[in-house]
Amino acid sequence: MIELYQSQRAMRRMREAAMQRGVIAILDVGSSKIACLVLRFDGTDKLGDDGIGSLAGQSGFRVIGAATTRSRGVRFGEIAAMGETERAVRTALQSAQKMAGIRVDHVIACFSGADPRSYGLAGEVDVAGEVVSEQDVARVLAACDVPDYGQGRDVLHAQPVNFALDHRTGLNDPRGQMGNALSTDMHMLTVNAQVIQNLAYAVKRCDLELAGLASSSYVSGISALVEDEQELGAACIDMGGGTTGLSIFMKKHMIYADTVRMGGDHVTSDISLGLQVPMSTAERIKTVHGGLVATGMDDREMIEIGGDTGDWEHDRRTASRAEVIGIMRPRVEEILEEVRLRLDAAGFDHLPSQQIVLTGGASQIPGLDAMAARILGHQVRLGRPLRVHGLPQAVTGPGFAATVGLCLFAAHPQDEWWDFEIPVDRYPARSFKRAVQWFRDNW
Repeated sequence: MIELYQSQRAMRRMREAAMQRGVIAILDVGSSKIACLVLRFDGTDKLGDDGIGSLAGQSGFRVIGAATTRSRGVRFGEIAAMGETERAVRTALQSAQKMAGIRVDHVIACFSGADPRSYGLAGEVDVAGEVVSEQDVARVLAACDVPDYGQGRDVLHAQPVNFALDHRTGLNDPRGQMGNALSTDMHMLTVNAQVIQNLAYAVKRCDLELAGLASSSYVSGISALVEDEQELGAACIDMGGGTTGLSIFMKKHMIYADTVRMGGDHVTSDISLGLQVPMSTAERIKTVHGGLVATGMDDREMIEIGGDTGDWEHDRRTASRAEVIGIMRPRVEEILEEVRLRLDAAGFDHLPSQQIVLTGGASQIPGLDAMAARILGHQVRLGRPLRVHGLPQAVTGPGFAATVGLCLFAAHPQDEWWDFEIPVDRYPARSFKRAVQWFRDNW
């Protein structure tokens, strides 16, 4: 635990050093693509006055290099073949550096998968009528009961999401105020430690320093949810290639995250098996002719499957669009049913607002929003990432929500547990408290 705390603090210091140097790279390691952006900072890296951990604005940086490449060696958002992933990362990084015309030493990375688990923690300390100081905030964070989250897992995010001073709750920042009892609610996200170690090793092999890590589910929510949704309560569903990430935001903080180990690649695989075509052909058919709602016209719309086997009959086959829709529909329904189970487990129905935002590359399947509204039973909209300065048109689609969110995270990270000087001897005790019920009771 203490080692992890120190490594997170070391990454924070590296990020600050890179910001002072004025340039940092962003790396989104996905199952279907690896995206790399190079950001230049103009020295206005100041957090807003919204208090601890607020999501600040997006000023202060500009994208000066961007590149994407097909992902290799990544399955379910996790590295499965180190050599292939390293080559793909190098390709994206070198292209982005070439466009930017500058060499980058530090990178902030995000990833999906890794079996994320959310916990809600609570802590309280006595401040005896004094003005709340930075040390008091550190003390109350140290007083949180940390669950025994098991061997082989690391804490990826640990963010204070609410403070209360005596009977006044909902405080963003208690510092400078007077009271007797200071309490906090904190959201903690743990992931499989091996996935983090593999990603850190891949980055190191590319001669880069890792200056930060984030969950794709979290950063997608930062970029795809508008401010009101983050404040009132909303879920962001990031449908990628190998995984579908899920994050719930409330009061501008992430309070729950999870991952479903299915995504757009599974739909492509179903088409490949159903029509007996290679994956590349199946991907083209899905992208150009795919959909989820069949009409009478779709029986008559024939798709040239093509092929290069040399068998004339085989290579001239056709399939109706209705047939393609019939293959795609069950898998997308299965993914959305899994998402619904996770939302139910998280108590999403108890939030004051229940907006759902679909983003990610696989969210572009025609008819998905209507199917999602039917299965999830809430208001659903399709989300695109916020615009950031200098972002090329090619990387503004829903498939780049995590990449753009990671830029915002790099520029204005929310305060985490390790940003405060918590004495090692006061390191939190361990007792079990699960997130699911927690925010239901607290908000």
